[in-house]
Amino acid sequence: MDLLTHVLVAYLLTFGIVGFQPQYLAAGALAGGLPDADALFFPLARRFPILRHHGITHSLFGVTVVAGAGALLGPAIASGSPWVYFLVMEVGGCAHILQDGFTNFSVPPLLPFSERRLELDADRAINFVTLAVSAVSFYVLLGVERNHVAFDLYLATIDVLVAFFVLYFSVRLAGRIVVGRRLGALGGFDHVLPTGNPFAWLLLKEEVANGRSTTTWARYVFGRGVVAGPYRAEGPLEPTTHPEAAPRCAEEALEWSYPLARAASRVIAQTYHFGEAFEEAGGSWVAVWYSLEFTAFGRASGVRVRFPATGGPAEVRSTFYRPRVRAF
Repeated sequence: MDLLTHVLVAYLLTFGIVGFQPQYLAAGALAGGLPDADALFFPLARRFPILRHHGITHSLFGVTVVAGAGALLGPAIASGSPWVYFLVMEVGGCAHILQDGFTNFSVPPLLPFSERRLELDADRAINFVTLAVSAVSFYVLLGVERNHVAFDLYLATIDVLVAFFVLYFSVRLAGRIVVGRRLGALGGFDHVLPTGNPFAWLLLKEEVANGRSTTTWARYVFGRGVVAGPYRAEGPLEPTTHPEAAPRCAEEALEWSYPLARAASRVIAQTYHFGEAFEEAGGSWVAVWYSLEFTAFGRASGVRVRFPATGGPAEVRSTFYRPRVRAF
């Protein structure tokens, strides 16, 4: 979930708990966004992995520490009960955890006591539908309506937003449950991955054996079934020796490029992914490996590996790539 949606949902939940009390609304909304402040820990995260993004700040422990600090500092900033400050900030932080766990970007809610992940795979990590709704909503609530319209109209806007998010999350979760139950009958897939469209899903199966990784996937749409695929790609996990020459076919380009792509990008190594290869006009072969999970506007985070036609070292660079097949 994007930051604006985290903050807006926390704002709506806080409103449901305490009504229109600005100091508590501000505290709850702030707590809804604070877990993503772990991005500031990036320089330290390599040395202390618990500070990584979606680490300790996305846990019940981290959220409770922040709520406790809010209970102490809140009354000193704006009058109010420390217990109410604690309540709304705890709810806002927990809402953040649940929203991230709702997506394909898992969180560890029991850190530092357990690394067990929460990942429902019911939505994308960032969905531009909710991002757009949240951005417009803040403009309407805090810019257009605040102190400019009757309070009843403000309440009606709140009710519409609550109804939207309840319906949105319900549709996504229902779709995830339905397609999950159909996996066995759809070709032996064992995992479901959401797309930005709640009616379109990716069906996947990943196998690692004998030093090789194999990914099989297909695109599934409600009412139409499997509309693309199944596609299959595989490659060695570790680099293999090959002649200092250009690949002779797409299969060789994918085989040689796969370990290079994994080494160049943690996204490729740690998410479901797929590869394509094609020959350029001059005889060079290009293989592109892209993530099926980090996508936006038809493009995906990936790695492009180019093998010169004259031979020699491959050129490797990270990129956002638009697949030739409709992948998501």
